[in-house]
Amino acid sequence: MSVSIKSAREIELMRAAGKILAKVHENLEKELKAGMSTLDIDRLGEEIIRSFGCIPSFKNYNGYPASVCVSVNDEVVHGIPTKKRHLQEGDIVSLDIGVIYKGYHSDAARTHGIGEISKEAALLIERTRQSFFEGIKYAKEGNHLHEISNAVGAYAESFGYGVVRDLVGHGIGTHLHEDPQIPNFTQKSRGVRLKAGMTLAVEPMINAGRFDVLWQEDNWTVVTQDHSLSAHYENTILVTTGEPEILTLTPSEIDNSL
Repeated sequence: MSVSIKSAREIELMRAAGKILAKVHENLEKELKAGMSTLDIDRLGEEIIRSFGCIPSFKNYNGYPASVCVSVNDEVVHGIPTKKRHLQEGDIVSLDIGVIYKGYHSDAARTHGIGEISKEAALLIERTRQSFFEGIKYAKEGNHLHEISNAVGAYAESFGYGVVRDLVGHGIGTHLHEDPQIPNFTQKSRGVRLKAGMTLAVEPMINAGRFDVLWQEDNWTVVTQDHSLSAHYENTILVTTGEPEILTLTPSEIDNSL
């Protein structure tokens, strides 16, 4: 396994890609409402991405047909947008988006509620988000990769949630998916030693029920086997000599963390 260490110039490009993607997420969230189709979301997302002079990372990636992965309720990831699927009051929708800026990728996902959602759904979204932050407490030079995995999994499982095992996070840079793979659940091995300059996409995928998932006939959309709700939270991060730098936090998330 070869994990790339980014140069100072590459880090600046990754920062720029991350900042743009954060703005894409923030702009797209403002437009979400009951009645819009998942295809509407994808078209708007691509329009916003290209307005920043970027290319959608996902469009035509291994044959994926859209720019935004739109996954609703029991869909975990990789939902394919369609004009036939419309958001309804009470739904939760996960938006997984990537952009390419001057040859460098950033990748981030958020789960949003549409209108008034159930307490169960709201807690799942918030705890999935928090599991990410529990994990990256360990994303420091000198620590080991699977310390992140173990912390994410332990936090989510403390609420009885199922942590998806069939899909994991990844390194990122000039390629959307680079080494290393980053599980969200407890590992027996320690994983690679983290070094400053590594850029990682850490992305808990957490189910309200069991961790088991199924692939739909389109060979992309992943759903919970027990039809329980699923939430997704992802950021591209930079490992430093101190605290990790989150490259894809939206402006409002940064404001709320101050």
